[in-house]
Amino acid sequence: MKHLDVATAPGHLIRRAQQIAVAIFAEHLADADITPVQFAILNALRDTPEIDQVSLAKRVAFDPATSGSVIGRLESKGWVERRADEVDRRRKLLVLTPQGLRALAGMQSAVAAVQSTILSPLAPTEQAQFMQLLSRLVAGHEAQ
Repeated sequence: MKHLDVATAPGHLIRRAQQIAVAIFAEHLADADITPVQFAILNALRDTPEIDQVSLAKRVAFDPATSGSVIGRLESKGWVERRADEVDRRRKLLVLTPQGLRALAGMQSAVAAVQSTILSPLAPTEQAQFMQLLSRLVAGHEAQ
């Protein structure tokens, strides 16, 4: 049986790439006091206002418990608020506050720089190919 070289294993390389991506995000957005997960949630709320927590968690591919604590932190910053559903008062809907919208808008150029920096070791054609393959990999596993 051939010995697996962990350094070249897909799982290891994906984990390292994720660590690098998070570090680059933290470096570029240190002043914004936001994590990649918080940013993903803010973006999802901008795109789908008045969504419930369970649906939001599915949309951003996080478990509801994790997203709940993240939403709590975003609420404490004044960026997100929970509102009772008009139809079912027990159901809470999430919305970005005006302050949250301003904060999100202020992060856009830094986040664009993050994406560019993450892909910078690759040539432009390689970047496009990498993104296409990465998207296929994720979609293929999500479909299972």
